Parts: sequence; structure tokens; C-alpha cells
Amino acid sequence: MNSKLQQEQKRLDSVMETITEEVSRLEDETSRRKNEVIHIRKHFWDEIKVNTDTFDDYLETIIGLRQEAQALSVSQSTHKHASKRLSTLRRMQEVPYFGRIDFIEEGSSDQEQIYIGISTLRDASGEDFLIYDWRAPVSSVYYDYQPGPAKYETPGGTIQGTLEKKWQYLIRSGVLQSMFDTSLTIGDEILQQVLGKGTDKHMHNIVATIQQDQNRIIRHDHGKLLIVHGAAGSGKTSAALQRIAYLLYKYRDNLNADQIILFSPNSMFNSYVSNVLPELGEENMQQVTFQEYLDHRLSKEFEVENPYGQLEYVLTGANSPSYRARVAGIQIKASARFFEAINSYMKSLEISGMLFKDMIFRGKPIVTAQQIADRFYSSDTSLRFHNRLEKLKDWLIEQINEAEKSERNRPWVQEEIELLSNEEYHKAHAYLAKKRGFKGDSIHDYEIEPKVLARLIVRQKLKPLRKRIRAFCFVDFKAIYKQFFADPRQIKQWVEEETPASLPEICQVTQERLDEDKLFYEDATPFLYMKEQIQGFQTNSSIKHIVVDEAQDYSPFQFEFLKRLFPASKMTVLGDFNQAIFTHASEMADFQPLTGLYGPDETEVINLARSYRSTKPIIEFTRRLVPNSERIIPFDRDGKLPELKQLSNHAELHNSIASKVAELRSQGLDSIAIICKSAEESLKAYEALSGIDGIKLLKSNSIEYEEGVVVVPSYLSKGIEFDAVIIYDASENVYGDESLRRVFYTACTRAMHDLQLYSVGEPSPFLRNVLQEGFIQA
Repeated sequence: MNSKLQQEQKRLDSVMETITEEVSRLEDETSRRKNEVIHIRKHFWDEIKVNTDTFDDYLETIIGLRQEAQALSVSQSTHKHASKRLSTLRRMQEVPYFGRIDFIEEGSSDQEQIYIGISTLRDASGEDFLIYDWRAPVSSVYYDYQPGPAKYETPGGTIQGTLEKKWQYLIRSGVLQSMFDTSLTIGDEILQQVLGKGTDKHMHNIVATIQQDQNRIIRHDHGKLLIVHGAAGSGKTSAALQRIAYLLYKYRDNLNADQIILFSPNSMFNSYVSNVLPELGEENMQQVTFQEYLDHRLSKEFEVENPYGQLEYVLTGANSPSYRARVAGIQIKASARFFEAINSYMKSLEISGMLFKDMIFRGKPIVTAQQIADRFYSSDTSLRFHNRLEKLKDWLIEQINEAEKSERNRPWVQEEIELLSNEEYHKAHAYLAKKRGFKGDSIHDYEIEPKVLARLIVRQKLKPLRKRIRAFCFVDFKAIYKQFFADPRQIKQWVEEETPASLPEICQVTQERLDEDKLFYEDATPFLYMKEQIQGFQTNSSIKHIVVDEAQDYSPFQFEFLKRLFPASKMTVLGDFNQAIFTHASEMADFQPLTGLYGPDETEVINLARSYRSTKPIIEFTRRLVPNSERIIPFDRDGKLPELKQLSNHAELHNSIASKVAELRSQGLDSIAIICKSAEESLKAYEALSGIDGIKLLKSNSIEYEEGVVVVPSYLSKGIEFDAVIIYDASENVYGDESLRRVFYTACTRAMHDLQLYSVGEPSPFLRNVLQEGFIQA
């Protein structure tokens, strides 16, 4: 070991010692605090003298309660902070730091050595920094500059200076394996080692290998909307998760993980990325899919199709008689102009067209739908729509109160009284006695008056109707949405642009679906938006930041909806239009339509062109599958050419795949995906390949990302990477249509080290050029 390395190892040993001492101290503290919390909880009431005889006694009791609750809160908070710090330090015992900059601040002659790791560490005195957190302002110099003039922003202003040298360290379990003096942003040696490793069931943090562009994303901190358009494997999702960690660090006094939401493509993806923030010592943000939100809001009224159900239909339903109309409907209902059409329809409802339901009690209407409509349109039309509905709701409650009075003397009420069981009668007696001020044994002295009991029974029977009115159930939302599709000519007028020739059929299919209490996926957001516009938007102002991953799969309509749903939130949007596999995005090439969400002054677009996931031969192959591919820059990591094997039947295909899986496993590649076009094809492949040891089938409702050999539909593999990918059938028969180009590209770009394509019969036309140019081995 050379002297430089020995010197650095000596410093590392000293840092490891400090971490070990700190871990030991925190273990004692967390244990003590835990026991403290348990003790306070156990003896909470022992310490409090409850006395409410006089006001002073009552006040003393309240003060005692507050003091005990405060003591419990302090102990719980201290325990939580100590546990979190302990968890971070244990990670630092493995890799305490990964980089160092030698920096001379302007106006000083002292060179400061700044070591960078996943968290800050001070020496025993608490005065000197041994390690700086990668999110600290000074650490940005490590990611953004080569040796020479450099600067960084602090809350107090810009610090100018000179970056003398930049070092990178490879440390494992407290042992310095190697170090590099580099003038590059990140030494290729370290990046090579990180990328060359096999994958596992979780994504990991990449703070040691953040590139300059990714650092711009992470530390971006102005405007309302950040759009990241990046090639497959460019580190979009990793950078976004590090961005969340950075924001939680920078704004730790007024931002917590509960105020951030990640909208991810599916539950399996949530499981895949669940490790990144905890690895950085931060709590996970809320993770949800847009579908989960739709189900939460609509599943009581409708059977709501999910996006994968829609995509499965598009991929496999071409022979359906209404296929073309459905595809055209998906495109128009996802557009920003359809959003404006719904707004125009809402405007028209202020004058006429609102549809209501009869308020039925015991089989007869107390108020008819027509009476409700007459009242709505005769009331103050200068009020906002929602306020008019609120007034209508109050009027309806008044009608119920009037009906209640007249119902008390009806024969059915006496029958109900006579049919009360002993238990029901005693419950009613106790309830009414307490209302009259009777307590304890004196309750038995109370005598129920028949008219009071009758009032109670009628009130209880009308309770569900009152509840329905307060929830706006007197509005016939389904009929209002259906009415929108009653006249295609009206829609043409509202859309104000060219509409598909199949519009009458789109309208008919939509209405039929609604009659079955079902919603197409493309109708779910417009329906919910219309409902929210009528009854008042249920906004969430506590959320301060939302991150939308695989954003090319969201429609402009859905983005408009999210903006209104989270009015206080900033937004980070990540995507790649080469992977836009949903029908609505087939005509879109970029996120330009989104710049209108908050305006150009509040929006920044960052493009990530360099792809790190796959070997250079795989990227050179995949980039030729899509247009504008010259923008994609492969990272220089060597590997073998993708292979294409043409077979004559499915029996040969299955034998060949089974052999290939065994070969890949023998090479130490553990994560192997057999990617099919659709769920339908995946199920057939899984059944045929069931002889492969440990093979699993991933479905749209799979909760956790599984390691090992998996069979997965193309659209579920998005965002995830595998050591090796096998394209189950890349034939013209399966991938013959131009509309599937992006689906095919997405599947191929999942491979890190090895890509194998099989074709039963003639290969897909997407492969013709790459075969001629020699970018795939046949």
C-alpha cells in the first residue's frame, strides 16, 4: 500500500472509531428513551390526580394532563430522532464517505479538505466536520466542477473559490479499497463498478455517482414545475428520489415526508424504489398510483377500468367491432381540449341541464327531481355554482325537516313503536332520559312520552336521507356525464377543433358503459373532474411537492386535474416519450403541452441524454429502434451484442428460452425478465415455461417486485431494470404494427447486461435496419 493510501486509511480508521463511539452512545440513548416512553405510557394516569369538583381542581387536572402529554411527546420525539440518526450511522459504518474536494475559499490561503458522504459527522468536540452531507451547499462543488474556479450557493450568498483537487474513494466495510484523483465529474472506474454490479429487488441510492445533469435536477429549487425528459436508463427516477432527500434536508424545519407524494406507475414499482430514501436516512414519502386515487374516489359508484386493462384491450382487442372508436375515444378524452370542453359543459349547466334524483322516503318522493331542478334554477344565479348547490342542500334539509313533522302521526310510526324489542326500547329510553338531564339511577324515573318516542323514530329513519343530501347524492352525476355524450354535434362545438369521424360511436359506447355502472379508464378522470367542479373541489393544501414518474403515461387532462387537486404543491415530472406506450400519447413527442400548466416563467425542462443502465452494445441497438435516437448517448461500458434467434414454432421457442435461462444463471445473472407484449401472452408463456425452477408471473396487481426469473408484460416492466432480458417473441406477428414501436423499445431497454430476442417466424420490421447495420447478432 502506498503512503498516500496508508495516510487515508489512517484517517478512515479514525472516522470509523468516531462513528462506532457515536453508534454505541445512541444505542444506549435509544434504549433509555424507549424505556422512558413505555414507562410514561404505562403510568400516565398514576401521575395525574383527576378532580373536577371545583373549577380550580378542574384546571389543575387539565394542567397535569398537559404536562404528562408533553413529557410523553418529548420522549417520543427524542427517541425517533435518535433512532433515525442511529440507522444512518449504521449505514455509514459500511461506507462513511465516497468523495473529497480540496477547496480554497476566495480571500483565504487555507486549503480545506471536505469529505462527502450520505450524512454529516462531526468530531468528538462537535466543532470540526469530519464528513459533510452530500446535500450540503459546499458538496455541490463535487458534482458540478472540475479543478479550477468554483462556487456554491449558501443561504448567506455565493461563496467563490478554487477547487484544487477532487478525489473519489471506494470503501467497503471501513476498508479503503482504492482512491482516484480525478478531473472528471465522476471517475469512470467508480461508475463502471457501480453499473457493473448485478441488480436486486430494490433500487439503491446513487449519491456517489451523481452526474452534473442529475445534480441540477436534485438541487433545482425555483419555479413551480420541473420537467425531466430523459432517455431510458438515464437515472431520472434515482435523481428524483435524491431530489426528495435533498428537499427534506434543505427544508427540514418546514417540510416532512408526509407532505410529499410520489405518483408511481404501479404498486410493484413502489416496492422497487422503497429502499432509496431510507438508505439516505430519510423517511419514505407517500407513494400512490393515480389508479388508487381514482378507485378511492369512484369505486363505490362504478367498476373503474385500470390503465393496464385499457392497454391490454389496445394491445389485444384489434378484432373487436368498436376497437377503432375506442382508440379514437381514448385519444380525445385524454386531451387538453377535452378538458376545456368539460369546462364549457359546466358553464352551460349554470343555465340549464342539471339533473337530480328524487328524494325517496318509504317508497314515495319527499321532493322530486323536477322540484329540485326548479328550485336550483330559480335561486340566485349570480352565486358561484358550488354555493348555489350548498343553498340547495340547505333547502332540501328544510324539506326533510318539514316532512319529519308530518310523518310523526302516520300509522307506520305507531307500528314501529309496537315492534320495538326490549333492548331497543331500553336504548331509546336511556338516550332520551340523558337528553332530558337524568343521570345515574334517576334515569329509571324518566317516563317516555309517546310523541317524543315517535319523533326519535322518524328522525332515525330519515337519518340516511339527510346523510345522502349532505353528500350531494341528490345530484345525478352519472346522468349529467352521460348527457354530455347525448349529442355529438354539441361536443364538436365545445371541443372547437377537429373531432374523429367515429364521434357518434364514441358517444354511444360511452353511454352504454355508463348504463352498466362501469367507467372506461379514459372516462374516470373527466368524470371525477366534472363531479368535483359541481360539488366543489376536494383540494389538498397540505401536500407541498408531488413527483410524477413515467409522466408520459399521464394525459394532459390528468395533469390539469392534479394541479387543481394539490393547489399548494410544486411538481417534478419525469418521463421519456420513447416509452410512451399508452394510446393517448402516440402523437406526442415531448412535454411541451405541460409548459402551459404554470406558465413558462414557473417551468424548467432538463433533458438527460446519457444512458447508464445498459451496456454500450445494448444502447447502440435500442437507440436505433426509435426516432431522434441520436440524442441518446451511451455510457462506455462494454458488453456483448444483443442476440436474435429465429425459430419455427413455439415448442422450439420454449426449449430455447429454458436453455438460455440456465446459461444466464450459470453466468451469475440472477435477475432475468422474460418480457411479453401483453398479460395474455405472459400467461401463455408462463404456463409453457413453468418447468423453469422458481419462475414467477408478474401481474398488474402484484404488490412486490420479485427477484429471480420473472415473466412480465411489457407495460409492467417500465421503470425496472434486470440483469438480463429475454424478449419472448419479437416476431412480425406480435410486433408488426407501427403503433407498438415504443412498447418494443421499452421492453428492450430494461436489460443491463444481456439482451436476447426470440422470433417465431419472421422478425419484427423494427429489427430490419439493426440487422443490416450489424447492431444485433442473428
